[in-house]
Amino acid sequence: MTDHKEAMFYHKEENESVRCFLCPHQCSIPHERVGVCGVRQNIGGTLYALNYECVSSVSLDPIEKKPLKNFYPGSLILSVGSIGCNLKCPFCQNHSIARVKAGETETARITGKELVEKALEWKPRGNIGIAYTYNEPSVWYEFVYETAKLAKEKGLLNVLVTNGFISPEPMERLLPCIDAMNIDLKAYQEAFYKNVVKGGLQDVKRVIEMSAKHCHVEITTLIIPDLNDSREEISEMAKWIASISPDIPLHLSRYFPRYEMQDKPPTAERVLIGLAEEAEKYLKYVYLGNV
Repeated sequence: MTDHKEAMFYHKEENESVRCFLCPHQCSIPHERVGVCGVRQNIGGTLYALNYECVSSVSLDPIEKKPLKNFYPGSLILSVGSIGCNLKCPFCQNHSIARVKAGETETARITGKELVEKALEWKPRGNIGIAYTYNEPSVWYEFVYETAKLAKEKGLLNVLVTNGFISPEPMERLLPCIDAMNIDLKAYQEAFYKNVVKGGLQDVKRVIEMSAKHCHVEITTLIIPDLNDSREEISEMAKWIASISPDIPLHLSRYFPRYEMQDKPPTAERVLIGLAEEAEKYLKYVYLGNV
């Protein structure tokens, strides 16, 4: 078991089953099975994080690529990802690392200390910290939590690029280490979350509300034709975001066919522009992506 880390946020149940409380799925996991995320496995009645210290991607990126437009613009950030995700988006652009289980794709090993040292080495090149991104960082929780604490102690900034589908307790524990987040708000309808991405809108809204009280938050919505592209929906979404703060930036991104959703055309640019105009009635900062 030297390659794995005992998971946080789970309870042991009868017959060597465990229940994971990291995210709202609250998976009940029998012996030798994994949760929805594919990277938390029950071995003999103990839950292990199989992706601990497993890295799939490392890159020094512009902060705007996260995307974060209003947080240290013009800077660079060391971006790192692992494997696994707790949602099932059929349009996932990083499905080769997000929609896999441990052992199904090649990864490298790195400790949190080594990653922080690398981030410090790149400070002279303009690096401001570490962004946990590419796959869903909340299912990489143990590594992210430990590394973010180390990075904070060394004066580095921590950025989370996340779907926001995480339970309140782990989010509350992580937030003191996080300086900025980009949170996917995939739609503003519960049916979309339930039927398309297999999550929950209210859970994500709660995380956005929590996070905005503690750190810089920006929100991204991928606009998909006929699914979440109505002016009424974006209007309601923008009103809700503005009720937290009209200063929260909203990124509206253009959809292109990918992965399991090849039947939809790319989002028309005129549609994106119209939705941005609607959102700007309530929000100070609305940005368009991939146009």
